[in-house]
Amino acid sequence: MVETTEKNNVTGTIEVKDVRKEFIDPNGETVVALDNVNVKINPGEFICLIGPSGCGKSTFLRLVAGLIKPTEGELFLDEKKIVKPGYDRGLVFQDPTLFPWLNIYENVAFGLKVRHVYNERKKDVKEFIKLVNLEGFEKALPHHLSGGMAQRAGLARALVNHPKVLLLDEPFGALDAFTRMNMQDELLRIWKERGTTMIMVTHDVDEAVYLSDRIFVMTPRPAKIESIIDVEIGRNENFGRKRDSVDFLRTRSKILQVLNFTGKELEEDYVI
Repeated sequence: MVETTEKNNVTGTIEVKDVRKEFIDPNGETVVALDNVNVKINPGEFICLIGPSGCGKSTFLRLVAGLIKPTEGELFLDEKKIVKPGYDRGLVFQDPTLFPWLNIYENVAFGLKVRHVYNERKKDVKEFIKLVNLEGFEKALPHHLSGGMAQRAGLARALVNHPKVLLLDEPFGALDAFTRMNMQDELLRIWKERGTTMIMVTHDVDEAVYLSDRIFVMTPRPAKIESIIDVEIGRNENFGRKRDSVDFLRTRSKILQVLNFTGKELEEDYVI
């Protein structure tokens, strides 16, 4: 089992205080992506962000990652202000973005080598490859892997740095339905084993209910958190939830009602 030094400490608390984010569009107009966002995410929580396309979900992730700065307000990780990217926050995209010229072992080890800690942490590379069930594929190049396997490699590359928070931007959006469900269970297994705080953007309402402790439902731009829904459904042996249970369907219906609070039709990119 991978060593879990961070898991034994109370780390991974995210606080977002009065955050507003503005961009300038190509016409020189100011676009408000996020407005007056205040939220606290507890250590070890699994949070899903859901809302209309372009409402600021990915902007929220990039702010937590430190890739962009808020126009107003502040974000904190364990009471330390977020001002830049750091290895204490891992980021996984829909595209695994693996280096095509490096094999899987080299891709997972890349971050450790950049940080000059590979020699003392090289055992972690094999351990995290094992954690995501890619043993035997260490020498494979990315184009030799299926979409699900490549995404597992991306998870291992993010987790090998022992982040306090893992940020996931629609990581399973490009996968077929069966692979997606399998990857959801894999992610939950890793979450329970590692105790890492996870924040995930998704357009799949069922995925949000299956994975989350809480779901942040966001309004159309300028986005605010319209509703925070506690998913009070027991987890199964895979830490997910029974998808056809009455409680699951009731929670799903509640989210869909909030998403449609303006009375408009739901966007086509929602999986319902």
